[in-house]
Amino acid sequence: MSGRLPKRTSRPSRLPGRKDSRREDSRRTNVGAASSAAWASAWLGDDRLFMPLGHEPGYDYPLLVWLPDTTVNGRPFDLGRVMTRVSLRNHVAVQPAPAAGEDREEAVWRSIERVCERVAIHRRRIFLAGQGSGGTEAFRIACRHPREFAGVASLGGPFPLDEGLFAQLAEVRRLPMLLCCQRAGVVSRAAATDRMLRLFHAAGAALAMRIYPGRDDLSRAALADLNRWIMDEVCGTPAVTHSLSAS
Repeated sequence: MSGRLPKRTSRPSRLPGRKDSRREDSRRTNVGAASSAAWASAWLGDDRLFMPLGHEPGYDYPLLVWLPDTTVNGRPFDLGRVMTRVSLRNHVAVQPAPAAGEDREEAVWRSIERVCERVAIHRRRIFLAGQGSGGTEAFRIACRHPREFAGVASLGGPFPLDEGLFAQLAEVRRLPMLLCCQRAGVVSRAAATDRMLRLFHAAGAALAMRIYPGRDDLSRAALADLNRWIMDEVCGTPAVTHSLSAS
């Protein structure tokens, strides 16, 4: 991404790529050195950054951008704890923190730019994920800008129906999506779930849906499935579409 950050309603012209200056290489080396022996969860400005175990500065990592649930009244979202359950080695991850007067979508673009300026990131392997309301927002942002993400995942957040998010239908069809949800929630929202599946079927869009027992959106099983789903996309393995699987 170059120049000014995009407004909330506009699609960025391109995601930030790697720079070739010695100064930029030095900054990346310094960030990577902090996690050469072990994973590190640190601050990048106001954003939380996760660096993988045994970070290799010359490798372009997938980037996982996390949007926490803003409605949760219990334990705060812990990026380091979550990523140790996703994978210690496979991804760089960031948790955007919106600044004053900035909404979550603007924070996402700013965070991506910050990370890509400091760490080697594969710009065609940027994934958006969220928990609860953050998952719903992740769907919303990714469907507005389907060309900018390699995939979007929601853990516990329903797809926002009736918002016209399939306006860029051809691009949305190419966007892999994952919905991880609890069995009780599917039962309580049966009508909405049925509408969602009918919408995706009619649109020809790709959705993998996984259903779990229990009440934890960020369970070990769900986070392990998130890692496998991302790595399937990264490695080119066809994702399962319109699937319902209990774990």
